[in-house]
Amino acid sequence: MASPVWHPFTQHGLEEAIPQVVSAEGALLHLADGRTLIDGISSWWVTTHGHCEPRIAAAIARQAATLDQLIFAGYTHGPAEEVAQGLIDLAPRAPSQPTLAHVFYSDSGSTAVEVALKMALGYWHNRGEPDRHRILVLQRSYHGDTIGAMSVGERGVYNAAWSPLLFDVGTIPFPAPGSEQTCLDALEAACAQKPAAFIVEPLILGAGGMLVYPAHVLREMAAICRRHGVLFIADEVMTGWGRTGTLFACEQAGVVPDIMAVAKGITGGAIPLAATLATGPIFDAHRSTDRAKLFYHSSSYTANAIACAAAAANIAIWCEEDVLGRIAALTAGIASRLADLARHPAYANPRQLGAIAAIDLVAPDAGYLSDLAPRLRAFFLEKGLLLRPLGNTIYLMPPYCLDAGQLDAIFAALHAAGDRYGTQA
Repeated sequence: MASPVWHPFTQHGLEEAIPQVVSAEGALLHLADGRTLIDGISSWWVTTHGHCEPRIAAAIARQAATLDQLIFAGYTHGPAEEVAQGLIDLAPRAPSQPTLAHVFYSDSGSTAVEVALKMALGYWHNRGEPDRHRILVLQRSYHGDTIGAMSVGERGVYNAAWSPLLFDVGTIPFPAPGSEQTCLDALEAACAQKPAAFIVEPLILGAGGMLVYPAHVLREMAAICRRHGVLFIADEVMTGWGRTGTLFACEQAGVVPDIMAVAKGITGGAIPLAATLATGPIFDAHRSTDRAKLFYHSSSYTANAIACAAAAANIAIWCEEDVLGRIAALTAGIASRLADLARHPAYANPRQLGAIAAIDLVAPDAGYLSDLAPRLRAFFLEKGLLLRPLGNTIYLMPPYCLDAGQLDAIFAALHAAGDRYGTQA
């Protein structure tokens, strides 16, 4: 009998195989049919230290036996307070820039972005400037699948059905190599029109194709926004928790955003949680004796105690263990193997930022809706890998516990995929 489950980003009419995973540990997933897969994409970019990390799993078990869920409107609990302070302590800092000082909880990257957008518009509304509501976005960006998050992302087949619901935005060209100044000039001109905010994925675009841009461009973007009084929002949902080589990508540019969204690795990938961090002025614009100015946003599971306990354990791992050392070793291992793969005639445009790597397979009909990506997914499954290419872009974003043998197996499969599916670059 067919399963009643409706899977995300899955065209069930194609009847692709949907393996059942029964257990996991480290970088490995164990299937019901006895096979084992290497998780090369951290199960959609969330698993950082490895699956079923013992400290996080133990924290979840302890919290589940003590306090599971609590209404967070007008109440609080220890894990939420601990995580909020931990996030503030770990957040990017820079001289002469306001610090991120307040934490608002939600439950996914999309909702963290929704919260950020609502904070930005609420800021201007409560300051008596409600006409400042236009949002600037970076070309080819992706910020999630809820309405606001889709509105500030790239438009295409993946959100065309809901275009009547999406609000208009101002789009800034992506700073591709050689066109960085074009991007900055366009941002300068757009900011002169006094929009509400500019939202970016710092240093690398995720679902937009793993496109990398330099830290000096991110630094100048933030500076332009500051000069014009435009709020700068950093979407660190994917880039946070070490993916780019630093805890948060903004650190590499010396940038403290006005608002920062975090999710995915906040619990080490164990359980859903998200947070939106804001500076004092953002919070103060909503703080009032007037109840009409309060921040009208919540969800039933805001700051779920079990999820916060997992996040607290994750923060403890970051504070007490050499996570950045593991990331540096993984980054070096990926770099040497990526350089070798780049010599394959079927591959082009290798790029890497920290423990994220991507390369384009040169093949006919390589668009987003072609059948290349499904064929590659099936091929990698046969090779014992969980990889999910973006069209013809094959990327890696593994958990930091991945060992050298597992890395070798991944790159051997990439070489084999080039042999089978690629054409000469």
